[in-house]
Amino acid sequence: MNNDLIDLLWEGLLETLYMVFWSSLFALAMGVVLGVTLVVTDKGGILEAPKLNKVISTVINGVRSLPLIILIVLLLPLSRLIVGTTLGPTAAIVSLSIGAAPFLGRIIESALKEVSAGKIEAAKAVGATPFTIIFRVLIPEAMPALVRGITIGIIGITEFTAVAGAIGAGGLGSLAIRFGYQRFREDVLIATVLLIILLVQIIQWSGDLLVKSINKKRYKFE
Repeated sequence: MNNDLIDLLWEGLLETLYMVFWSSLFALAMGVVLGVTLVVTDKGGILEAPKLNKVISTVINGVRSLPLIILIVLLLPLSRLIVGTTLGPTAAIVSLSIGAAPFLGRIIESALKEVSAGKIEAAKAVGATPFTIIFRVLIPEAMPALVRGITIGIIGITEFTAVAGAIGAGGLGSLAIRFGYQRFREDVLIATVLLIILLVQIIQWSGDLLVKSINKKRYKFE
């Protein structure tokens, strides 16, 4: 393998990991808020608020309906406002985080809705506050499903970085386009694809391992 290829791949990999880590962190923070709010404000929820639920749901559906490349372009002014530029991995984090948050919000909503209504009612019966129900019942009981969903979300963000690379975000996606496609470097194109596949496999394997660990501890104490 040529030294220049190794250097290019290493730089692209670091930029991709940088984008994936921070985008996942920010998207997860927003996604948790969205997902929990959707569940607790739904009809029959512990903080029932149908109008608020409908507004949030509509906004989420609207953002999710936009192709990622269009969403990134629309958010370029916000990226400039926050980080001072529209190019590079840091600027891409803004768009990737906002683009992935609604997706994660729906995943978290779905996972929390799997929690047995009986356990929520039991918590209410002993006088638990909504805050206690959310953090002592809903989230702990849904943890395996949450981890599986978040794993899918992080994999999605990893794939999103490749799309963002098309408009100057950097990372492996940009490397594949600038060198692999535009300069006809098949070695670069193949290597970047293999690296992305490997990265996705590692993320999936880590998520599966964490779910098994959570389930093992849960069965041990039951």
